[in-house]
Amino acid sequence: MKNLNIIGLDLSKSKKLAEKLNDLLANYSLFYQNTRGYHWNIKGEKFFELHVKFEELYNDLQLKIDEIAERILTLGHTPEHRYSHYKKLAEIEESKEVSNGIKAVEDILNSFSITIAIQRELLSISADAEDEGTNALMSDYIRTQEKLVWMYSSYMNK
Repeated sequence: MKNLNIIGLDLSKSKKLAEKLNDLLANYSLFYQNTRGYHWNIKGEKFFELHVKFEELYNDLQLKIDEIAERILTLGHTPEHRYSHYKKLAEIEESKEVSNGIKAVEDILNSFSITIAIQRELLSISADAEDEGTNALMSDYIRTQEKLVWMYSSYMNK
């Protein structure tokens, strides 16, 4: 029992989970900030359509950021909160071009590709740790995001 955290998971495995969840948190935080930038700065013919979609997306990302941080805490670890650290951890980069709708949707699709890959990796790590809580959270995220990838790809005629 000494090698278990407060929810009964192996300490070393929960530490590995928390580290990977912090990677995901960093990526979501950059994804969120980029999406807010798209929402605020979008211009052009598809403004009304994309402005609303970007707001829906950043609101969802904000909820996921909070859930991920709370999951890290549940595992007995500390969620990273510094953007300077997020920029070092994240594969998603800050968007520099935020007013072009096509470029924004391309960046969103790339961001989903990155987050889904990390979440799939977390599925494997959480299965090994017998952590159903993290596993269920990642499964839910992946299912929803795969549908969004299909929709944004359809928008781009891909």
